[in-house]
Amino acid sequence: MPKSKRNRPVTLSKTKKKPGSERKGKVVTDIKDAIDQYSSAYVFTYDNMRNQKLKDLREQLKSSSRIFLAGKKVMQIALGRSPADESKTGLHKLSKFLQGDSGLFFTNLPRDEVERLFREFEEHDFARTGSTSTETVKLKEGPLEQFTHEMEPFLRKQGLPVRLNRGVVELVADHVVCEDGKPLSPEAAQTLRLLGIQMATFRLYLVCRWSCDDFEVYKDGLAHLGADDSS
Repeated sequence: MPKSKRNRPVTLSKTKKKPGSERKGKVVTDIKDAIDQYSSAYVFTYDNMRNQKLKDLREQLKSSSRIFLAGKKVMQIALGRSPADESKTGLHKLSKFLQGDSGLFFTNLPRDEVERLFREFEEHDFARTGSTSTETVKLKEGPLEQFTHEMEPFLRKQGLPVRLNRGVVELVADHVVCEDGKPLSPEAAQTLRLLGIQMATFRLYLVCRWSCDDFEVYKDGLAHLGADDSS
C-alpha cells in the first residue's frame, strides 16, 4: 500500500543565506550609512591598484572619510539609479560613473583638500606581469656584482645569459630585460624586482563629485575612466 503524503516529514528550518548575498547586503547598508554620515561623495578611478597602499590610505583618512571598492551594481543599488530610488536628491548621478576601475569616496573634507589629496597621491611599486613597460632596460655584458653566486641558477631561469666566474655572477652577453611600451613577461617582471626597478605608480583620479546642493564632473578623471558625461 502506498505511503500517505500526509505522513511526509516537513523541514521547518530556514534556508541559510549565501555568504555572498550577506556581504552585498552589508555593503549596501554601509554605503547608505555613509550617505547620512558624510557631506559629499566622489566617484574615483585609479591606475595600478595596490591593496596595501589603499589600506594605508583608508587608515590615514578614517576620521574624516570612507572608501568603498565593491561590485558596481551593488554600489549603484545603494546610491540609487534614478531619482525615484535615490536616498538624497541628485545622488543617482554618481551611479552611471561607477564603471571600469572605479570606487566611491565619502568625506567631510572640503572640496579643495580632497582635490589636492587625489592630485598629489602617488605610490611607486614594482610592475606586475602584463603591465606596460615604461622604459627599456638593458644589462651590459660583464659581472653582476649585486647578485650572490647562489642566485645564478635562478637568474638563468629568468632568461639571463649568466655563468659563475670565480664565484661572481657574470652576464656573458648584453641582455634586454624589457622594452619601452611593451607588456612585461613574468620573467621580466621578476628581473626588474631583483634589480630594484619600480615601473608601476598607484594613482587616484576624481571622476565626479556630489553634495546636497552641487554636482560636478572632473574632465581629466572622466577621460581616464574612458567614460562620458552625456545623459
